[in-house]
Amino acid sequence: MTSKFEKIKYLLYNMKWDLLCWGIIMDLKENERIDDLEYKGLKIIQNENYFCFGIDSILLSDFAKDLKKDSNILDIGTGTGIISILLSKKTECKKIYALEIQKEISEMAGRSIKLNNLENTIEIINDNIKNIEKYLDKNSINAIVTNPPYKKENCGVKNENINKLISRHEITANLEDFISHGSNVLKDKGAFYMVNRPERLAEIINLFKKYMIEPKKLRLVYPKVNNKPNLILIKGVKNAKSFLEIERPLVIYNEDNTYTDEILKIYNKK
Repeated sequence: MTSKFEKIKYLLYNMKWDLLCWGIIMDLKENERIDDLEYKGLKIIQNENYFCFGIDSILLSDFAKDLKKDSNILDIGTGTGIISILLSKKTECKKIYALEIQKEISEMAGRSIKLNNLENTIEIINDNIKNIEKYLDKNSINAIVTNPPYKKENCGVKNENINKLISRHEITANLEDFISHGSNVLKDKGAFYMVNRPERLAEIINLFKKYMIEPKKLRLVYPKVNNKPNLILIKGVKNAKSFLEIERPLVIYNEDNTYTDEILKIYNKK
């Protein structure tokens, strides 16, 4: 039977959480909302006028959960902070540096970090990846995770919203910037995790090798069994020996448009 002390402790904890949430809610800006991530009590602030996270970020956080204990992580282009927030609970990392170039979005991510009491674990850096060496020493990071803009600057239909434009297109930095500057701060044998589109796979592998990152693990993501893949998950290791493992395909939907069992497990619903 639960003791009276334990009941009081439980009530006080939830009261503290409610007060914290209320403070954040009172500080919400226009078009912002708090979403429940349905994982270890984590929540996140999102704004419909910005680029809200999708399943690609969820899949990347699961793909990178094999990070070593006490790792220092760099999340390039953190956006809402979704990958950093999830990895803070999926791994036993020491520190996560969440880099975001857009000031308003980095500030919003910072409030999500506060909402989840993760200030001691996650640190926001509001700057361009091209300037990361101002904040982090060379060879100081154990792992990098990134969900970069998928489209090149002059490729595809552009959204008029500048915030979404920067998130989707290589306006402020390109794929080579992400990989080259990431490699500079990555330790020897450090891991580089990325989600991207299949059509950019050859480019990613070429750039990995150019900057001493050896492709080690690749997984193709399919909307349904009979569809073509629309995402790739790739892991590289700095200064590692050549050996690429192709993992079995990851399928998102069943034929009836319900999530597959593996996706439900990733979402912590099975």
